[in-house]
Amino acid sequence: MKANHWQRRGNDGLNLSELGMGTAPLGNLYKAITEDEANATLNRAWEIGSRYFDTAPLYGLGLAETRMNRFLKGKVRDEYVLSTKVGRLMEVCKPEERTGIGKFFDTPTRRQQFDYSYNGIMRSFEASLERLGVDRIDILFAHDLDIFNQGSQEVMEARQADFFASGIHALTTLRDQKVVKAIGAGINEWEAAQTLLERCDMDLFLLAGRYTLLEQEALNSFLPMCEERGVGIVLGGPYNSGILATGPVKGAFFNYDPAPQDILYRVGKIEAVCNDHGVKLIEAALRFPLHHPCVLSSIPGAQSVTEVESNAANIKAEIPDDLWADLKAQGLLREDAPTA
Repeated sequence: MKANHWQRRGNDGLNLSELGMGTAPLGNLYKAITEDEANATLNRAWEIGSRYFDTAPLYGLGLAETRMNRFLKGKVRDEYVLSTKVGRLMEVCKPEERTGIGKFFDTPTRRQQFDYSYNGIMRSFEASLERLGVDRIDILFAHDLDIFNQGSQEVMEARQADFFASGIHALTTLRDQKVVKAIGAGINEWEAAQTLLERCDMDLFLLAGRYTLLEQEALNSFLPMCEERGVGIVLGGPYNSGILATGPVKGAFFNYDPAPQDILYRVGKIEAVCNDHGVKLIEAALRFPLHHPCVLSSIPGAQSVTEVESNAANIKAEIPDDLWADLKAQGLLREDAPTA
């Protein structure tokens, strides 16, 4: 599988497979799977050539990281790239107080505690090392410093202030000590990512769902800034929570909620253009973001061997240049979006 090289700090950099593996689904997101099913899914991702794996304490409240531990045993450490996230501590709690009830199933009984301070980030990092069973992390992302996850502008700004006051120092200290190679943030909003980039010396961002076949507003200022500074992008959520995989069917999801009518209509028009060129919507959605020079890897995530194999087939699909040209001609894709 093709790998994209990132290098910014004078070290040997990182090689990220263009199809990475997001592990939120392996934290029993929306439904529970067995340990054997999770391990088989990870092993199949390895077999098809994925060498970049992203996880986080939030995913299954530690479950995804512990499942990665089993998978990584025996792997040569320099043969894969591993990222995890900081900003949440997992506390033991009563079952009824567990984070993610109705979202994550059959997980440890833990309650998240946001903490973007120096000490909080160091504690989170150490706990992840133990759950993962590794000695170092390649990329460490501050997780969810955006309005979507913090609930309001005021709360987001307060937590960003904690991060700017001391949390960023924790990340840069770990990078300076070479315990991590790169630092950044995992964010659901490009505007919040830009604020962090303006204030901090970031290397990479995991941008979830905000540069896709449906959304290219990040081209306004954030992605040009990344390109100017040599900052790489890992693209999470290339299907916008599902609708770019399923098409505008009844019950399709967009941004974690049922898709509104205007999104259904727009996706229908995009899908029609794809059909005219003999291309599946899901194939175009997975390929499109990877044309941008900053985008190193796309991590759609998978919860089964079948889903891994589907992602692998989709990323190999041939997409004719005329498809992108027609989408632009019909106003369904920004003119300045890279497509080659």
